[in-house]
Amino acid sequence: MFSLPILAALAVVAVVTSFVSGIFGMAGGMLLIGFLLVLLPVPVAMVFHGVIQIAANGWRAWLWRHHVRWSVVLKFGAGAGASLVVFSFFDFVPPKSMVLIAVGVTPFIALAVPQRIAPNIERGGQAFLAGAIGGAIQLVSGVTGPLLDIFYVRTGMTRQVNVATKAAAQVLGHLTKVIYFALVIEGPAGRDPEQWLVMGFAAAFAVLGTTLSRSFLDRMSDKQFYHWTRRVILALGAVYVGQGVWMMVNA
Repeated sequence: MFSLPILAALAVVAVVTSFVSGIFGMAGGMLLIGFLLVLLPVPVAMVFHGVIQIAANGWRAWLWRHHVRWSVVLKFGAGAGASLVVFSFFDFVPPKSMVLIAVGVTPFIALAVPQRIAPNIERGGQAFLAGAIGGAIQLVSGVTGPLLDIFYVRTGMTRQVNVATKAAAQVLGHLTKVIYFALVIEGPAGRDPEQWLVMGFAAAFAVLGTTLSRSFLDRMSDKQFYHWTRRVILALGAVYVGQGVWMMVNA
């Protein structure tokens, strides 16, 4: 399954996607899941995606650790854990077309929420709510960054606080996905040593991409950060919706 060309492509994709996420706090995960779904069945792709994203987000959170809002992260993790418990009763594995469409429409839903009713992750129990919603979407589409961004964009956070807090929270979100698909869905198959070695290989390159992105985020202004974030995720979303619909029609 993992020939030398595939391993080389995986390394390049891990670097590029983690670099993109390191700058915008999202979008890289959308690119990565699209690549993995071409190569792997949904459950295996979800585990690969989760491990690589844990490495990238974990290293990003460490690089910006002084900016992390830990109260938000802990509440988010509790919400994501609650979703994991609920999903574990159903053993639900979505088809690839559904995953692609769910990934694609997520940013459009996020940006359609009117500003006057947009949530703020720093208020009350909204971090727990974000974790619960994000955890559920995580287990269906594999990514939650664009949808969760509606909880972050109206907070007044600087770009560093935004990226750092979201990265730390996403570590917990992706961890629930790995647990769900590796243990609940795949069972013993989820402990294939070869697959975990390849995931470790890709995770190392994800750390490299995240490291390279730091200087770019430093040079970017908060205005540029929010300006380009929206355009990148909408463009990716449109591509994935088209792919998902095409796959569904031709199934």
